[in-house]
Amino acid sequence: MIEIMREMVIESPGFYIMWGGLAIATVFGYIVYVTNFCTMGSISDFMSFGDFRRFRSWLLAAAVAMVGVAILQKLEVADYTTSMYMSTNLTWLANISGGLIFGIGMVLSGGCLSKNLVRAGSGDMRSALVLVVAGLFAYMTIGGLLGPLRIALFGDAVIDLAELGMETQGFGEFVRFATGLDGAMATNIALAILAGGIAIYCFMDAGFRKSPAHVIAGIGIGLCVVAGWALTGLAQDDFADVPVQLISLSYVRPAGDTLDYLMRATAYEGPGFNVMTFAGVLLGGFLGALSKGRLSLSTFSDKDDTRRNMIGAAMMGFGGVVALGCTIGQGVTGFSTLAVGSGITLVFIVLGGIIGIKYMEWSLMRD
Repeated sequence: MIEIMREMVIESPGFYIMWGGLAIATVFGYIVYVTNFCTMGSISDFMSFGDFRRFRSWLLAAAVAMVGVAILQKLEVADYTTSMYMSTNLTWLANISGGLIFGIGMVLSGGCLSKNLVRAGSGDMRSALVLVVAGLFAYMTIGGLLGPLRIALFGDAVIDLAELGMETQGFGEFVRFATGLDGAMATNIALAILAGGIAIYCFMDAGFRKSPAHVIAGIGIGLCVVAGWALTGLAQDDFADVPVQLISLSYVRPAGDTLDYLMRATAYEGPGFNVMTFAGVLLGGFLGALSKGRLSLSTFSDKDDTRRNMIGAAMMGFGGVVALGCTIGQGVTGFSTLAVGSGITLVFIVLGGIIGIKYMEWSLMRD
């Protein structure tokens, strides 16, 4: 069955990547909207009200995605240890700094990029501008005006794990290195500890167990990430003129990719996975708002609101590229591969969010 599906996708990869990516992201965006899934909101919930349900939902999505990727690896859909997240170059300072900057930025912008995408789909013009600014700063950081700064600050802060005899930066590889166990066994142990531990943490809370929206959000978003991995995995073809990157849902670089595609569409054969998954979340947000009767145009409340959101958007674009991902790109997609760098980034996005919320509280008290 897997080989039949692979042959079908490889025969017309552009078609399947384009429409498959759109379908997966539309489901993702719809789930985010109707369940009010929000990583920034989850941090605000537990800081302000002691409510960890949305935070548990985020972690559950990561755990579901971990198990899903392990199954895809077992089925030989693709070798997920070759993804960019599993490089032997552990960019620890970039993971820490980028995570902190992104976390603060998402608070200033009222949510991460995926949340702003669904809001834009529902008619929020403020979120639409946040996406444009974040995309511009993402591309500026990749190879534009801010590229040299990124390299100067973080380029040398790299631990080359290959020099230690390690093949990836996966948690399983660290277990193998420390214990001498077989690689597959070590990875299974790491998976059981991380995914199992997260699942126990999530479902040990009665409030979370009794909240279908939060449970569905975690499982649904995790499965969307798995579907993205499966789609790009099936499209892997060593003989393709333009190979498909092994990736799943992420929204920092895709914001820039979408702007680039809109400006230079005739230079491309068609929109790729990043562009279509970006568009899909917009569509999912639109459908979610439509189903709830909440479609309406809205914008900034005043100049301070505008300034705060633009600064936050710039921080998300810069920090997300430095950290190689966002709350979804690293916190779920990257972490699903069991990459250590993704785990570091997730922790520091949370810390950045806490700092950002503390700053907002101080700012309100000062005013």
